Amino acid sequence: MDIFEKFSKRLGPIGDYAEKAPGYFAFPKLEGEIGNRMRFNGKEKIIWSLNNYLGLANHPEVRKADTEAAEKYGLASPMGARMMSGNSDLHDQLERELADFVGKEAAMMVNYGYQGMVSAIDTICSRHDVVVYDAESHACIIDGLRLIPSHRFVYKHNDVADCDKQLARATELVKKSGGGILVITEGVFGMSGNQGKVREIAVLKEKYEFRLLVDDAHGFGTMGKTGAGIGEEQNCMEDIDIYFSTFAKSMASIGGFFAADKQTLTYLRYNMRSQIYAKSLPMSFVAGNLKRLDLLRKHSDLREKLWYNVNKLQSGFRDLGFDIGTTNTPVTPVFMKGGLFDAVQLTYDMRENFDIFCSVVVYPVIPKGQIMLRIIPTAMHTDNDIDDTLAAFTAVREKLENKLYPQEMPSLQAAIAG
Repeated sequence: MDIFEKFSKRLGPIGDYAEKAPGYFAFPKLEGEIGNRMRFNGKEKIIWSLNNYLGLANHPEVRKADTEAAEKYGLASPMGARMMSGNSDLHDQLERELADFVGKEAAMMVNYGYQGMVSAIDTICSRHDVVVYDAESHACIIDGLRLIPSHRFVYKHNDVADCDKQLARATELVKKSGGGILVITEGVFGMSGNQGKVREIAVLKEKYEFRLLVDDAHGFGTMGKTGAGIGEEQNCMEDIDIYFSTFAKSMASIGGFFAADKQTLTYLRYNMRSQIYAKSLPMSFVAGNLKRLDLLRKHSDLREKLWYNVNKLQSGFRDLGFDIGTTNTPVTPVFMKGGLFDAVQLTYDMRENFDIFCSVVVYPVIPKGQIMLRIIPTAMHTDNDIDDTLAAFTAVREKLENKLYPQEMPSLQAAIAG
């Protein structure tokens, strides 16, 4: 059989919808300057789907630093893998400043957050080890676990009692295998908006021997008094053995980093294959990330504006009777009842008639019969953006509850085609 034959039979759970609305629901094109309002499908929309939490993507100082760095270094420098020929003083400086900011002994940059997490799990864990992880862990964690031969036990989302139970199972297993235990959780869960129970899980170290790895992609820059992340927010950074975050969210850039003690990072630095055999992060990105980190540390007003918008938006949803789950972070999920067809019609209505662009999530990511619209507030959003959005959600909820969409909406394909 031709190995490609399966491509013509099924494109996968997401790919099965590839021909239904290309460029609209899948691979949409947002145009213009990154911000709270951009153009989509020919019209200006309020954008709630970008993780540009602090508005640094188009901050004038960031744009200036990026431009100057690109002019000075180009995009090629440094050439080669960092271990061989791609290191620089700026790479070392950024790592020192990151480590100092999050309160760890050392830091290590990686080229991409997703790739970095997958590779770190692969580097840390052997067939004798056991991984205990949260059921709602991000895909980069799940994919890392798929690569390793280690045993793994999943615990119910943010259920510390179940984590305790799985740790007891893991402890019995490593007594026989001679391995160790790694617990993985997120600092902020990107769908539900819940904080991970990091501090409570860390307390379990009093009963079990394990190391704790925290993926804080959504927490770095947004959580804690200074924005140093979930460890600062929950006052437990010393209990996090390996802290990880990406530059792709609050920093609005490319790359990521791990922070831990020097011995741990020395091992990762000399054994993480995705970094040993990959070209170093270009100087222009490193210089730009130094400026972003500087702004993140010095401009608490950006984080204060973010949280003003978060509180206004979430309070507005709750006051209007919307279900936004148990979020206690900027990530704001809005749950409604309906199926796939309802979700498609509702999202189209939101975008075309109310000029609101946000991400929609349906089964199998969430249970059947539910629709989740995920809102990401940023420091760039305005009071008018929030007021208009609350009004739009109220209108589409009424249509959804009164089953108006099948009667009033045109063929989606025809509408998208104009």
